[in-house]
Amino acid sequence: MSWLDDHPEVRNVRCGAADLNGQARGKRVPRRFADKLEKEGTRFPLSVLNLDIWGEDIDDSPLVFESGDADGVLLPTERGYVPMPWLSSPSAILPLWSFHEDGTPFGGDPRHALASVVARYAERGLTPVVATEMEFYLVDDSGRDIRQPKSPRSGKRRAGAEVLSLRALDSFDQFFNELYDACDIMDIPAEAAISEGGIGQFEDNLEHVPDALKAADDAWLFKMLVRGTARNHGMAASFMAKPYPDYAGNGLHMHFSVIDNQGNNVFANDTHDGSTLLHNAIAGCIAGIPDLALIFAPHGNSFERLVPGSHAPTGICWAYDNRTASVRVPGGSFKARRIEHRVAGGDVNPYLFIAAVLGSALVGIEDNLTPPDPIIGNAYTQKLPQVPHSWGAAIDAFEASVLARRIFNDELVVNLIRTKRQEMHYFQELSPEEQLELYLDTV
Repeated sequence: MSWLDDHPEVRNVRCGAADLNGQARGKRVPRRFADKLEKEGTRFPLSVLNLDIWGEDIDDSPLVFESGDADGVLLPTERGYVPMPWLSSPSAILPLWSFHEDGTPFGGDPRHALASVVARYAERGLTPVVATEMEFYLVDDSGRDIRQPKSPRSGKRRAGAEVLSLRALDSFDQFFNELYDACDIMDIPAEAAISEGGIGQFEDNLEHVPDALKAADDAWLFKMLVRGTARNHGMAASFMAKPYPDYAGNGLHMHFSVIDNQGNNVFANDTHDGSTLLHNAIAGCIAGIPDLALIFAPHGNSFERLVPGSHAPTGICWAYDNRTASVRVPGGSFKARRIEHRVAGGDVNPYLFIAAVLGSALVGIEDNLTPPDPIIGNAYTQKLPQVPHSWGAAIDAFEASVLARRIFNDELVVNLIRTKRQEMHYFQELSPEEQLELYLDTV
């Protein structure tokens, strides 16, 4: 039975897939076509999944004129219809992913990229267990300059950052009530919410799930939900990497462990150090950071976040329970050993991000890599290899990377490079105000 059968009040539906920037591309469809859509999918040009951040074609893309702008077949994912509670009338979205006419997956689809990595784990009898931490700002963007929104309770604006402040959470209690109610309806496993280090900045944790594709779907849908709910409350919600120059940026941290066919955590043993596979995976993550920085910092604003002393890692290193490191092994029970990857900004494509982290960890396991010694103390004050310092450097590193092509197919790598070079060209022509407007509630 379709979800829609139990929801006769739904008058229209959306269907869509994530492009390389994580933007939802798709259609709005009357309800009478919903059953056909769910059974047969739809069609639109494959080039739609390779647009730039403005929604424009990539000038030199073979997906456009060279191929006659050919259609792909967009089929429903295993998720089925998902409610969209932030809209004014009862609606739902059907997440899609793209295939060629002969049924083979389209190599430029980010969700297929993640599915390919997950399949390689499955070949080894392994399953990644993934959770994400989603940071965002609530913003009053009604004036010329952005600022923290007024509390609906007091009518006042927060004077400054309030880390882990219950008062800050209570100030936006109705917003969070609606957000969590919607997460329940959408099957997004939202856990704790906290107030973060920036003015109007919050973090929501999504629970660990033994399904990396669902974790990425959840993060993608969660962004839509947060932005839509915020607008209903007269605010913007921004996952932009660095909306305020003087406050911490937004990160998207990923936690993961790996279980075998018996459900055992292969990163764990009875010691503080963890297993050999844990260290192999850490080594792969470390090796992947310079090559995959374009995935972790995909936009012109992204590198504004990656500066020393700003609660975002800049040194390529790992450590036990140390948040200045780019790769962290959190404390707690030895049986629950996991890796936290802390480099990415909130502006990433969740599918590409999770694929990059899991893929680099798998390279470490496949090649039996050994990590450097874990650091102790403040990573910002130590002489360490550094995350690429600019958008251009990250593009160049990704283009030259052998490791990137062990994780992503050539079609996706080339498409992403073309996209980012085009974006970088036009981004340089924008004023700071135009740059802020471009990213604030888009990414």
